[in-house]
Amino acid sequence: MLFNSLDFAVFLPLVFLAYWCAGGASLQRRNLILLAASYVFYGWWDWRFLSLLAFSSFVDYFVALSLDSARSPVRRRWLLALSLTVNLGLLGFFKYFNFFAQEFADAFTLLGAPISAARLDIVLPVGISFYTFQTLSYSIDVYRGQLKASRDPVAFAAYVSFFPQLVAGPIERATNLLPQFASLRVFDRAKAADGMRQMLWGLFKKMVIADNCAIEVERIFGNHESLGGSTLLLGAVLFAFQIYGDFSGYSDIAIGCARLFGFELMRNFAFPYFSRDMAEFWRRWHISLSTWFRDYLYIPLGGSKGGRWMALRNTFIIFLVSGFWHGANWTFLAWGAINALYFLPLLLTGANRRNIDTVATGRWLPSPLDALRVGFTFLLTCIAWVFFRATDLPQAWSYLGGMLSPTLFSAPVVTMPSLPWLLVFFVIMEWLGREHQFALERMALRWPWPLRWGLYASLIAAIGAFMAVDEVPFIYFQF
Repeated sequence: MLFNSLDFAVFLPLVFLAYWCAGGASLQRRNLILLAASYVFYGWWDWRFLSLLAFSSFVDYFVALSLDSARSPVRRRWLLALSLTVNLGLLGFFKYFNFFAQEFADAFTLLGAPISAARLDIVLPVGISFYTFQTLSYSIDVYRGQLKASRDPVAFAAYVSFFPQLVAGPIERATNLLPQFASLRVFDRAKAADGMRQMLWGLFKKMVIADNCAIEVERIFGNHESLGGSTLLLGAVLFAFQIYGDFSGYSDIAIGCARLFGFELMRNFAFPYFSRDMAEFWRRWHISLSTWFRDYLYIPLGGSKGGRWMALRNTFIIFLVSGFWHGANWTFLAWGAINALYFLPLLLTGANRRNIDTVATGRWLPSPLDALRVGFTFLLTCIAWVFFRATDLPQAWSYLGGMLSPTLFSAPVVTMPSLPWLLVFFVIMEWLGREHQFALERMALRWPWPLRWGLYASLIAAIGAFMAVDEVPFIYFQF
């Protein structure tokens, strides 16, 4: 079920009413309603994969209970290994089996002994990368002694399958979200209104910005060999807006939706395109995944405690794994490697923690130097996004080669005249709200009510006017 679908527009109010009315003051009943709603939400896409979600929940629930009672270090390590093997094994099979089978066959072909790849007709379950990491963090935290195992199977299953963030994050930590299922929530009108504002802004990002950019991006990337360099640069910029509007829009809807039910999810985006260097960008982009890799891979590998060279090694590992997490394609590994190279000078010079505040805090405009830094960081990001968007490495290199041709200084071709104006409005709104959790969090509340409700009505009208005829899935559903 998509957030931008008519089905969800009917589903959400029904669950909301059932949760706050039929749920009464019973914590168990409310958790059961959320659990049932989450399984309906996920099963709406393909009910057959509900068994994977239930199996993953079952394994980690009982592994954690066993970890709580186990005293032998060897037994504890075996229990953790069981959780890792089951979860990563399922993820690896569904997401990477065909990739490795093909690469294995290609390696033998290069050695002069061609074999055929054993490919399977595998359907990738929506959101498997997200809920796999979420359940793994729970088992690891219990193993480390940072969290007590849940003894409420309903609360735990609802935590794993919580429908607002189930299929595309944020990747929640059990230490944050699971205790919220163990305490009775009280309806808070102010939080609910705040959640609705964030959902509205998320829907605008997705249905107006991302989906309309996608039309131009598809045209440009699909015909890149016949287009000029300026148009190809425009395509890279538009894809940057597309993926940000699509993914951060999903996160805004998820976080806002969770607030309707009394839950607080972690922030996943913090206006990353206003970053002044690549280190700041990665502190602001897909925060739940970046911090997950930091806490469960980078630090266990030694972090930076072994000196600068260990920090460099571990940083490259993190970026490569992050790239591969996104999909079984060499383009994602290249994207990760490019970002690691971007990060390298900052790490070597110790400047990776330089820009930890928000650009131009308390001011309308940035300084000229900050504006240059933001522009340069955005340009580097757009170049890397070419590899993320390309179907294979040859297309990525061909696209960049065309972009850097002499036609880079010609006028770009735009087939949607309204799109630049929509992007200007979007950037202004994001800039004005950059010091808050999302663009509309404080901005509209300061205005007289006619202006405030006029803005809300305008956003709704824009969604109605510019939305795609067919429902467009979120990009990160494929990961």
